[in-house]
Amino acid sequence: MVKYFCCAGLLKSTWDQVCVAFWERYPNPYSNHVLTEDIIFREVTPSNCLMSRRLLTKTSRSPRWMEPFLPKKMSSSAYIIEDSIVDPQRRTMTTLTWNISHARYMSVEERCVYGINPENGGWTEIKREAWISSHVYGLRTAVQEFGLARFKTSVTKTMKGFEYVLAKMQGETPSRTLAETATDRARETALAAKEKAKDLASQAQKKQYV
Repeated sequence: MVKYFCCAGLLKSTWDQVCVAFWERYPNPYSNHVLTEDIIFREVTPSNCLMSRRLLTKTSRSPRWMEPFLPKKMSSSAYIIEDSIVDPQRRTMTTLTWNISHARYMSVEERCVYGINPENGGWTEIKREAWISSHVYGLRTAVQEFGLARFKTSVTKTMKGFEYVLAKMQGETPSRTLAETATDRARETALAAKEKAKDLASQAQKKQYV
């Protein structure tokens, strides 16, 4: 089974500003895990949409409880594909990202749609969906729980990174204190998911040795 997650976010900047910030968001203080970014191709469609594909390299650290089940020489970095299409007529930007490294152990697909907030035309709303799966026998559920916890933490950092870049673009001083502090609810949710993943992993180990 695949673990599904969805959420919505809001950036108090115009859609045009957010689109510019999207291409300028690396590096920022909350993206230290992003090592490289390269454009594979970019083209403008007949309908005047901008289509792009980028290759990102990010750090990929596994939890200690998972290490016995992974190859000893497994790379500590991962390659991510990011497709995007900017539609200036509909005023939407849609992105789709997925990992091509270590996909057998954990695959994370994310789809985001950036559009104008219907209640405030000067703000941008983000609708985010994610699908997390694993093919590790006996640890599938544990890995998915771990992946979900990590994804939620990543979303918080992504939003704070956007806020940081947008503030710099607008000549403001970014607030690192706010950006570095996730909400208590988000931290509690992530911690609970991690603990659940550890418990499931422990149960799976016991079954293997019975």
